[in-house]
Amino acid sequence: MHHVSLIIEALRGRPVLVFWAAALTQAILWTLVPALFYSAPPGDLPLLLAIGHEFVLGSYLGPPLVFWLGEVAFRLGGLIGLYVLAQACIVTALWAVFTLGRSVVGTRHAALGILLMVGVASFTVPSPEFGPAVLAAAFWALALLHYWRAVGLYKRGAWFLLALDLGLLLLTTYVGVILLALLVVFTLATARGRRALIYVEPWLALLLFVIVAAPHAAWLYAMRDTVLTAFHESIVAGGGLSPAIGLAAVLIAIHLGVVLLVLLASGLKRQRRERAPEIDRPPAEQLARNYIYFFALAPSACAIALSIAAGTQWPLGAFGSLAPLVLLSGLAVVVAGGDRVLLYRERLVSSVWLALLVAPPLLAALGLVIMPWAFGRDLRVAQPAQAEANFLADSFQRRTGQPPAIVSGDERLAPAIALMTPTRPRVFFAWAPQRSPWISVDEAAALGGVLVWPAEASGKPPETLTIQFPAMVPEFPRTFARAVEGRLPPVRLGWSVLRPAQ
Repeated sequence: MHHVSLIIEALRGRPVLVFWAAALTQAILWTLVPALFYSAPPGDLPLLLAIGHEFVLGSYLGPPLVFWLGEVAFRLGGLIGLYVLAQACIVTALWAVFTLGRSVVGTRHAALGILLMVGVASFTVPSPEFGPAVLAAAFWALALLHYWRAVGLYKRGAWFLLALDLGLLLLTTYVGVILLALLVVFTLATARGRRALIYVEPWLALLLFVIVAAPHAAWLYAMRDTVLTAFHESIVAGGGLSPAIGLAAVLIAIHLGVVLLVLLASGLKRQRRERAPEIDRPPAEQLARNYIYFFALAPSACAIALSIAAGTQWPLGAFGSLAPLVLLSGLAVVVAGGDRVLLYRERLVSSVWLALLVAPPLLAALGLVIMPWAFGRDLRVAQPAQAEANFLADSFQRRTGQPPAIVSGDERLAPAIALMTPTRPRVFFAWAPQRSPWISVDEAAALGGVLVWPAEASGKPPETLTIQFPAMVPEFPRTFARAVEGRLPPVRLGWSVLRPAQ
């Protein structure tokens, strides 16, 4: 008698339960690991919140929505609120793809496509870092779902939801232009898409889209010089194909988990009499298959083409995840697998799938202990940010009788310390003053605050700070212990107090 694994049995009988179990398990793991083990925010979260704290209509890093939502989530729930928000975006994106898949290949194959997404690194490893790509993944997936409902399923009311999705997507990241352009191409290239344009709903939806995107578009026009400067600064010196080749290599590398699962389940080099459980589905129509293939492959192709044209990976942004571009990877593999999918070596495949689900968060936690000892490497999420913030805030409070109004200095340290300070001082970008238009150097000096910089060597402040704040008096560098020292020296922080003008 042939026995199958519990995952396969559940996939056959309760595919919706399988989807929610997989999506929520991943979300819970990636919420608990940073909440329990990270002593500092991951990646560029401090920079994101330094901008979000000002509630501006845009910045050199892009549209404002992700910064606003990040600030609101932090005020409501602290860093845990941000981790929960990031995972809510990932679960929303997976739900939208699952719902789209149900209308194309049925519930069981849609769940199978979501299970394959565990093998896509962009949906696992960087997901705790809330940023434009994580939020964009949710709006991108919802847009794909609502477009298919509007055009593929003739639900004309979905045009309005699509307009809202696209408007919010463009308020999240300029990469949304890729999806907008591809939707226009698909609409004009298919008979059903062109037929949908004879109704009034698409044109009313276009008006709604313009209304949603207009405020940031007006800001973008007014601040075009700042945005163009940021674009030119991001271009790799020498140009050429290297950024595009690097992007293509990354896109391939993040799918290695999917490739491994497919190879194991395909029965490659299997025994002649080896049996496999079968998961079938109703046939998918040709337009639906074309839709999945097109939006699984075309976004990445467009991103590579833009990289070739610009000589950089911009505007994929400082927040690094390619999640929006690979949303349909798992579903495309399932569609290509045909109406009957045979899962050979289901026990091995199930074990590998569980390993891909659990290993990234487990390694992230173990890495905080192993990396300092094995490699002597300084991890950003292991920095004693809270101790640094408490010391600087207390020092300023004792000297001036009030909390610091601004934090400035080092590009990495200043936003993190400002974020962890209870009173949330503003951040002046001393490293690039034109990128913090909400406060000038004279205003920062008048308000008063603290300046920080790494002091591993001499402890002297950077020349930029001494020029901007000539009245500053550097203090004796302060040493902070790490949670895990390993072979690393203690953290040595240079600092100075800027007394308020009054």
